[in-house]
Amino acid sequence: MVDWLKKAVFYEIYPQTFCDSNDDGIGDIEGIISKLDYIKDLGANALWINPCYDSPFKDAGYDVRDYKKVASRYGTNEDLERLFETAHEKGIKVLLDLVPGHTSEEHSWFVQSSKAEQNEYSGRYIWTNSWYEGIEGRPYIGGECERDGTYMLNFFKCQPALNYGFLKPEKTWQKGIDDPDCLKTREAIKDIICFWLSKGCDGFRVDMADSLVKNDDDNKSGTCAVWRDILGYVRTDYPEAAFVAEWNNTDQALVNAGFDMDFFLNWTGNGYNSLLRDYETPGDDCSYFKADKGGDITRFLDEYLPRWEKAKGKGSISLLSCNHDTPRPRKNLTIPELKVAYATLFTLPGVPFIYYGDEIGMRYLDLPTKEGGYTRTGSRTPMQWDSGINMGFSKAAKEMLYLPTDDAEDAPTVEAAMADEDSIYHVVKDLFALRKTQEDFDADSDFSVIIGEKDKPFVYTRKDAICAVNPVNSEKSVKVKELAGKNLIYVIGSVTVDGDSLKMGKGSFAILK
Repeated sequence: MVDWLKKAVFYEIYPQTFCDSNDDGIGDIEGIISKLDYIKDLGANALWINPCYDSPFKDAGYDVRDYKKVASRYGTNEDLERLFETAHEKGIKVLLDLVPGHTSEEHSWFVQSSKAEQNEYSGRYIWTNSWYEGIEGRPYIGGECERDGTYMLNFFKCQPALNYGFLKPEKTWQKGIDDPDCLKTREAIKDIICFWLSKGCDGFRVDMADSLVKNDDDNKSGTCAVWRDILGYVRTDYPEAAFVAEWNNTDQALVNAGFDMDFFLNWTGNGYNSLLRDYETPGDDCSYFKADKGGDITRFLDEYLPRWEKAKGKGSISLLSCNHDTPRPRKNLTIPELKVAYATLFTLPGVPFIYYGDEIGMRYLDLPTKEGGYTRTGSRTPMQWDSGINMGFSKAAKEMLYLPTDDAEDAPTVEAAMADEDSIYHVVKDLFALRKTQEDFDADSDFSVIIGEKDKPFVYTRKDAICAVNPVNSEKSVKVKELAGKNLIYVIGSVTVDGDSLKMGKGSFAILK
């Protein structure tokens, strides 16, 4: 893990809906630049910006048409370079979003690859030998190109899969990972990464990072080998560039592939769902932070701790408040519940990420799909800056907005949250300040569980600090011998300490040192 990540706190920006500077209803780079002081004052010192490249936007920019060109609706390449420069002047790093597994079907590489005549891009994507030969077990498209063959998709119909090869080719059209065509794909991705790093970018969040090599084994050994090659090459000239994988397997992403960070999202096997979003059974939300039904931290720890042990010394497990693919936590948690949730997430090991608007408790809205968002669309609505026109996001006519704003009378805004000392905004700001001033909360500082049992406060150490969590609607008392000589330095709710006795009121959190 690169050194600057130890103190990093990331703020994720969905550029379409963060801040519109030119009143066309869509957020843009100039809008992001105008809010850098706000982000810095909140305490975040790094950005993750969702794809801002040229795209037909069938999947909100995750269908890239030109990796080296900023989409005109966001601005220009020069605007993005100015964002890098301005952010750096304020002590803020910037990660872009890399989409290496597929492109748009409108990308020039695919246009060339689709031609009947053989050319240098014919092997850039995965094609079968004939128009009537499908791809068993994988989505594919045929009959739309002059080339005699069908092509594999990586996800949506608009996303043809780039060719990094097959771990064990079984058909004549399947190439090995070291085939010249597959090596050219790697070189193309290296070129894109280095292009933006040379412009001032500080690294990348990598979309679907585990999806490169097809027919890979359970250990993703082929994909890991490809990433070791790519990252090894890049770090020769850019040793401080940071890379976070959308992977959900620390052993693979950090240990074997060489990433600095790995996301934990709403996937099985990592414990994350049990904390915030354990509501897949209607009417039976047993999320740990749900005050009336939560409190069982074992469901998280049983899955998290083995993964943390593997990550220790290798990189960071990144826990998020939310992201553009995840329902906002306000969907099922109240503001008091969120305060305790954020306090826990942002004091556990690793590099934390907060999604724009989560710091003020923005709601998840039930909206129809926009640019392939489907159920994710409700988490992508405009940032709510103030009570003015369109919540301060844009001065455009309401019907021009990329997505509608929250029209509820009590819709949270930055303006109101900053003025209210009891708001969740100030909890987030205080926690980020602690991470900045206390080495105990560095991403790689020591971590151990003191108490991790059902129906008891969750108590853990971060170096010399002790954190205690009681998310439920009842008081909890416990004896903790490690409390000797410790004093309360941060509290949410009611917490008292008497010797080794810890008494925690309902919905409370404490840090002692």
